[in-house]
Amino acid sequence: MRQFELIAPCHFGLEAVLKREIIDLGYEISQVEDGKVTFWGDEQAVAYANMFLRTAERVLLKVGQFKAYTYDELFEKTKALPWETYIPADGKFWVKKASTIKSKLFSPSDIQSIMKKAMVERMKQCYKKEWFEEDGASYPVRVSLMKDVVTVTLDTTGVSLHKRGYRKQQVIAPISETLAAALIMLTPWKKDRILVDPFCGSGTFLIEAAMIACNIAPGINRSFLGEEWTDLIPKKHWYDALEEAQDMVDKDIDVDLQGYDISAEAVKFARENAALAGVDHLIHFQQREVANLRHPKKYGFIITNPPYGERLEDKEMLPDLYRQIGEAYQELDSWSMYLITSYEETERYIGRKADKNRKIYNGMIRTYFYQYLGPKPPKRNQ
Repeated sequence: MRQFELIAPCHFGLEAVLKREIIDLGYEISQVEDGKVTFWGDEQAVAYANMFLRTAERVLLKVGQFKAYTYDELFEKTKALPWETYIPADGKFWVKKASTIKSKLFSPSDIQSIMKKAMVERMKQCYKKEWFEEDGASYPVRVSLMKDVVTVTLDTTGVSLHKRGYRKQQVIAPISETLAAALIMLTPWKKDRILVDPFCGSGTFLIEAAMIACNIAPGINRSFLGEEWTDLIPKKHWYDALEEAQDMVDKDIDVDLQGYDISAEAVKFARENAALAGVDHLIHFQQREVANLRHPKKYGFIITNPPYGERLEDKEMLPDLYRQIGEAYQELDSWSMYLITSYEETERYIGRKADKNRKIYNGMIRTYFYQYLGPKPPKRNQ
């Protein structure tokens, strides 16, 4: 099988989590950079990476990389790439997205237009055609320029991988599925430990935790753009990935997952989303304020995304809210707590400095993942 260099973008600050996922799938890492991990894989790897990676935003197939300081140079070097190797004569191809940072070529729309023309010229020569109907499968191109280095890729995913297919209902500013999964994987939580989210919103943290516990692949209930690329990636690889994902599922497990929210509407949405994910039997959702957070058992986990106060009128409420979080946590003997927030007074009002703190970008918002570490439970007698 052919070898490809594949690029998996992720949230800034979570590259190490994604790297571990890719290694666990059995693929060789070639480079780790801010917001992406590059690795080697064959045709099958395209299908398996899309199906099983929980923390990647998409899987890009690298077509080429070169330096370009002028638009003429961009045209000629794009034209020199072997497009016919990837795109058939009836393929629909366009430059879907261009991003540019610290480069002489700074206009995304000009980059997109020039690269499309260069691709057409190359395809004309290779396929001996003057006109392309482009009525076949879609091959969207994504290009990034960083310090004049142009990286050209094909998007094998289509709709971003955070779209698992279960979140039909959502509250304002929900945490993305990929970010939620990555944050859970940054903690030592395992399915035999209690997990509570007192600001559950759409239920994302708990649904992702349930999917991890049941071994439900994140891509099991969705499709991918690369499935249409039968000339490049045989259908068999996609069928094999789905069959393996289905064989791995184990919903007959015992877990303690609890979600609370002050909003009755949020609790309703969370239940509906959990049902769509097939894990509603594993999660208990309830309308409850964080001040009333209690649990009789020890060694549990809180993993949550409390309000940030992005709106001015909400900011006034934050000191009291974070004070309530701190007081509730203080009553939970031996528990660990993990929260992601952009609120800079978090530690002050919780009343305790975090044991660890990790900077993570949630979209364009700089947030911090505050980690309050409880003791490990005693080992059970064998």
